[in-house]
Amino acid sequence: MGILNMIKGQLIDVIEWTDNSNKTMVHKYDMNGKEIMMGAQLTVRESQVAIFVNEGQLADVFEPGRYELQTSNMPILTALKSWKYGFNSPFKADVYFVNTKQFLDMKWGTSNPVMMRDAEFGMIRLRAFGIYSFRVSDPETFLKEVFGTSSLFTVDGVEGQIKRTLVSGLSDAIAESKIPALDLAANYDEIASYAMQNINPKLAALGLTLCSFVVENISLPEEVEKSMDKRTSMGVLGNLDQYAKYQAAEAMREAANNDGGNGMAGMGVGMGAGAAMGQMFAQAMNPAAPAAPAASAAPAAGAVCAACGASIPAGSKFCPECGAKQNASAFCTNCGKEIPAGTKFCPECGAKQ
Repeated sequence: MGILNMIKGQLIDVIEWTDNSNKTMVHKYDMNGKEIMMGAQLTVRESQVAIFVNEGQLADVFEPGRYELQTSNMPILTALKSWKYGFNSPFKADVYFVNTKQFLDMKWGTSNPVMMRDAEFGMIRLRAFGIYSFRVSDPETFLKEVFGTSSLFTVDGVEGQIKRTLVSGLSDAIAESKIPALDLAANYDEIASYAMQNINPKLAALGLTLCSFVVENISLPEEVEKSMDKRTSMGVLGNLDQYAKYQAAEAMREAANNDGGNGMAGMGVGMGAGAAMGQMFAQAMNPAAPAAPAASAAPAAGAVCAACGASIPAGSKFCPECGAKQNASAFCTNCGKEIPAGTKFCPECGAKQ
């Protein structure tokens, strides 16, 4: 009886695990040199899966629930070991508990700028960051491809791989969507949804799935942001002509109030500022008023047609009224002096012509 009790003391009758952290993905049950007895109780909680591994080979997988371990519900492991009855037929196997819950608030970001070809700005560099969540979707694949026989596996073991996959998927999503750089901020959800479609098939090969992917910000290069700010300012200002006049008036006012200049220079600036400001404000108050017309030249001296007596421009060769040919000069009928054509009285003798 003493030997039998000692042997039974080396058997495990209850198998369970509770997660005390938020980052543990896989926990290997501590056998402490013992073996699992026939009829042992296995408790698998929600968001867990228990995997039995025999000598490195996957034997059985248990979904959430309470089990009494018998050869009837462990067919694979029983077949592998060909159990013989005796001493309660202990199961010699390693037990792994896999956490299948979502791991939330995982941060991602571009360590280096992502190149993008934009129709308006050409080649630009983008930086982005956000959060994501993931979980184990296929425990068997996850065991075979990722954690193997590790006794403890946390999110730190897959975080780097997932982040790089996310950045690669985001770059492809932005490039294929062909969304202009100015419209990226309005399409974060669409970009994230498109990226998830490309990323999940890659993570499925590791037994993982991306549950959510959030783009918090996509930042443009500093020079592009300055160009966008200028465009925004132009749109807000509206009438650039009025704004230019206002800016000029402000600049002249500042120059006129500057005490650092000498007296004559300041006086000249002040006088120029006053004149220019007066003209600009007059135009601003009455923009529809026409500009002051230029001084018209003095009317040219006229002449008289020798045939019809109508007034005609001096030097005309033909009368615009009757069409008679005009003589550039004539002679006085009394004294014979040369007088302008069309003259009514001789300027020399006063005789009527």
